[in-house]
Amino acid sequence: MDKLRYSRVLLKLSGEALAGDQKFGIQPTAINTFCREIAEVSQAGLQVALVIGGGNIFRGMAASEQGMERVQADYMGMLATVMNALAVQDALEKMGCSTRVMTAIDMKEVAEPYIRRRAVRHLEKGRVVICAAGTGNPYFTTDTAAALRGMELKVDAILKATKVDGVYDKDPRKFTDAVRYESVTYIETLEKRLGVMDSTAISLARDNAMPIIVFNLFKEGNIRRVVTGEPVGTIVQGGN
Repeated sequence: MDKLRYSRVLLKLSGEALAGDQKFGIQPTAINTFCREIAEVSQAGLQVALVIGGGNIFRGMAASEQGMERVQADYMGMLATVMNALAVQDALEKMGCSTRVMTAIDMKEVAEPYIRRRAVRHLEKGRVVICAAGTGNPYFTTDTAAALRGMELKVDAILKATKVDGVYDKDPRKFTDAVRYESVTYIETLEKRLGVMDSTAISLARDNAMPIIVFNLFKEGNIRRVVTGEPVGTIVQGGN
C-alpha cells in the first residue's frame, strides 16, 4: 500500500450504503465490501473514525413530514444509526479490525458512551471508532454529527462517501450533461446548493478549515486511493 497522506480521518457513510441493492434494511454483503477497505487502511496505520446515517432503516425528517412529532422521530432515527453501527462493527471485527462503537445516547449494554478523550485514545491504539446516535440531539443530521466529531477528534479530513464520484453542478444520475467539480469552496456549495452536506455541517467545516472529500464509495479501492492522496472525487475547501 502506498504511503498514507493522512494520519486520522473521519468517514461519513450514509445508511443507504448498508442496504446495498435493497431499498431498505441491512445487506451484509454490501457492508463487507467497504469494510474490507476500511480494515485495510486501518491496518496500514490510518486512524479511522466513522459516522453512519440511519436512512436505510428510519428517517426522522421524513416521518415528521408525515405527521410524527419531530423530536420523537429524530430519536428513532438516532436508534437506527446504532443498529447500523453494530452491523459495521460486526463486519470489521470479523476481518480482524479492532473497533469501538460509541453512542451519543447512553446505552451501555451495547456500546460505550461517546467521550471525546476516550475516543481519541481508542484511535491512538489503532481501533476504528464508530460514532453512533448522531449528536444525541434532535434537529441535527448525521452530516452535522460527522462535522462535529471531525472537529472534536481533530481529524485531517472528512471523507463523505456517496453513490457518485464527486460533486456535480446537478444530479448526474438524472442529467447526462452534469459537470463534476474537482474542487469547490464551502461558500459555493452553499450558494449553489450542491448538496454535499447540510448547511450546518458545511458552515462548521468552513469555520474550522476542515477539508471534505466527496467520493464514490462503491468503486473498489476508492477509500485506499483517497487516503493515499490520489485525486479522487471532489475536495471542498477554501474560499472566503
